Amino acid sequence: MMTTHHKKAPTSPYPGSKVERSQAPDEKVSWLVEWKAYNPVEYTASSVGERNFSPKYNEKDGDVERRSQNGLYGVEHGRPRNPAGRTGLVGRGLLGRWGPNHAADPILTRWKRDSKGNKVTHPDSGKNILQFVAIKRKDCGEWAIPGGMVDPGEKISTTLKREFGEEAMNSLQKSRAEKQMLEKQLHSLFSQEHFVVYKGYVDDPRNTDNAWIETEAVNYHDETGEIMDHLSLKAGDDAEEVKWVDIIDTLKLYASHSQLIQLVAEKREAHWSEDLNPDKL
Repeated sequence: MMTTHHKKAPTSPYPGSKVERSQAPDEKVSWLVEWKAYNPVEYTASSVGERNFSPKYNEKDGDVERRSQNGLYGVEHGRPRNPAGRTGLVGRGLLGRWGPNHAADPILTRWKRDSKGNKVTHPDSGKNILQFVAIKRKDCGEWAIPGGMVDPGEKISTTLKREFGEEAMNSLQKSRAEKQMLEKQLHSLFSQEHFVVYKGYVDDPRNTDNAWIETEAVNYHDETGEIMDHLSLKAGDDAEEVKWVDIIDTLKLYASHSQLIQLVAEKREAHWSEDLNPDKL
């Protein structure tokens, strides 16, 4: 299960800055716990700017979706409150919106196969090994799912396809003819059997008391490998590298991405941990 508890959110200093968060001990993270001495640092990066406007929280605000996938969130003194509790920092940090910042994470998977095309099983668990397309982020050097933020008025399905094209197939740098070919490939990829892995709050180092990331992660799986095998992966936009990665519990991924990948492995009944084989107990 995904957790809404903070592990990455209290990261200090705040990403891309030297700003140190105020420390919030575990027992005082919840807004239900009164803490009059709480004195968080205020920080909004100059790159995202400060906007003087009156957003409509907990509802669709024009083209901007300000509703949370986790239900209603509190608003105190005109600012939304992070549903997971205190983070030691107020303002928006690096996030573009007050309240929920909606992202989409496409998890594209295939079975690992040997040179003869047979599925590879893990020697300990006896389960087939699943692979997914991972990118290495330019901003922090960590491996991640090639996702990104949903543009105002954009459908989640469009974001999933656009972000994958930009980060894992370098669509922004291609010629018009190449883009047309890429569009066909992406259409095939994203027309495959798929399921929603998770919708809701994610524990992310960019989260603050007033702005946080929520995602919709969707797994697109190529059972035969016929579509994915012809995929021409090339890093672009926010990605430094891109490659197929074996899914295993020792993976160290950005933010809550390991939890998302684990959910996919469990749903597909693929290998995840060496400790799960009952014959070994």
